[in-house]
Amino acid sequence: MRPLTLRDIIGPIMVGPSSSHTAGALHVAAMVRSLLDGEPRHVRFTLYGSFARTGSGHGTDKALVAGILGLHSDDTRIRQSFELAQEAGVAIEFENDYDTDAGHPNTVDIWAESERGSAVEARGVSIGGGAAKLTRINGIDVDVTGEFNSMIVHQVDVPGILSHISGCLAGHGINIATMTLHRTAKRADAFTVLQIDDPVCPDVADEILSHPSIKSVRLIPADSLGRSFASEPTFDRAAAEDRFQEVDFARAAELLAYCTQHGLAFSEGFMARERAWLATQGADAEVAERYLRRVLEVMRASTVPDSEEKPLGGLIGGESEKLRALAEAHAGVCDEQTALLSANAMGVLETNASMGRIVAAPTAGASGVLPAVLFTLQETKGYSDDELCRALESAAAIGYFIARNATVAGAEGGCQAEVGAASAMAAAAAVELAGGTPRMCLDAAANAIANLLGLVCDPVAGLVQVPCQKRNAAAAANALISADAALAGITNLVPFDETVAAMYEVGTALPSELRETSLGGLAACPSACRFCL
Repeated sequence: MRPLTLRDIIGPIMVGPSSSHTAGALHVAAMVRSLLDGEPRHVRFTLYGSFARTGSGHGTDKALVAGILGLHSDDTRIRQSFELAQEAGVAIEFENDYDTDAGHPNTVDIWAESERGSAVEARGVSIGGGAAKLTRINGIDVDVTGEFNSMIVHQVDVPGILSHISGCLAGHGINIATMTLHRTAKRADAFTVLQIDDPVCPDVADEILSHPSIKSVRLIPADSLGRSFASEPTFDRAAAEDRFQEVDFARAAELLAYCTQHGLAFSEGFMARERAWLATQGADAEVAERYLRRVLEVMRASTVPDSEEKPLGGLIGGESEKLRALAEAHAGVCDEQTALLSANAMGVLETNASMGRIVAAPTAGASGVLPAVLFTLQETKGYSDDELCRALESAAAIGYFIARNATVAGAEGGCQAEVGAASAMAAAAAVELAGGTPRMCLDAAANAIANLLGLVCDPVAGLVQVPCQKRNAAAAANALISADAALAGITNLVPFDETVAAMYEVGTALPSELRETSLGGLAACPSACRFCL
């Protein structure tokens, strides 16, 4: 698998309300679109499990249609995808299958016919954080993630076919990361799925197609990350990969030791790893800086929801405005900073619920915590955008270690893995802004996790609204308390890496009813159940 990077933790930039049910669904459909030999004309979606039960409230249907039309996950036109499909002359059908166990709760089957009359049928699953994969194409089991540039070759399984494919790629200097053959039977239809390091031009595909047993060649490009590829004479991939191995920290203690050895801030230590990874892609190191500027822009806008757009599901709406009005009237009990913090956090969740553009950090369900802390501190303390970018880097470091060694998925680790992780990220960001040491960043993050250890994921009606919205506000306050404790020199008995391990053990020990299934906790209360299917 591709290593986790800054974008995997602070991102994706997406339209809400759910990284798994919205962004991930769009990603599945976008991959299916890439398998077509032309524009889609007729598409049928069959949804299973959680997709079927909560898809409408999560905008999954809109996202799937948007993906098949070629829209990106941050395009606010996703809200109008059905109208766009009608304008484009694309016939859309939906079916919800509540009974079949498809093996994964976020599963969709897509049958799509192109303008040329050819059709493809695929099964895809959304695996969390906006990531997705195809598990079946035309009845043949496959494993296509879209993390790398992928080539999918449909062929007859005959001797020499794989050497022909690899030979064509080698002749053009294209390196193969993995090659997997999927077939129904010997000498029958088969798919070869290749993950490749470089983009493929049409000439290469035509060369592969020259073999009489090759039926089709389809390309699924990886996210380009806005890369500026280095020229061949200066791009030494082997040297870059060696450098990345030196700074590919597996544990926070390793990053702390690196920062101490080189006299670096916590953010600088983590970005040494990020720059090294970008170099392995032949990418300009400025890519990360440009991305963080974009993140700040989207996060800032998301704190103030668009009053014209109503949240899907209707469980929340208007909370941020009410909090701001309370603060302006000096009628609340919180000070100015805490009141602003709450309004910002809740505002992001309203933007998310209304299919506005947000940044998953680390998930859409926890997307309000980090922006609330950053922009509240900017307004009350006067920090610059440059300083906020450094804070984002520290936040990304914390999220990276949680994702690598535990989980940031509510379905796996409960809400402690989403809002808890976001609170830890925001705590480290706050310490960085205040000039704290790398050890203080880790102490703050560990304390934030410890305070929310065991928090269950129990979304009412399966929607990212209740109790998610208020938990984002509470987690933001927890982040600031944890940051102050660390800045005061209050350390933790249990260090960060051990705290993350404990969080994972607690999360996996939670019953399934308390891990994003909406079968327990507040979601199972009588007042909540009347909103369920």
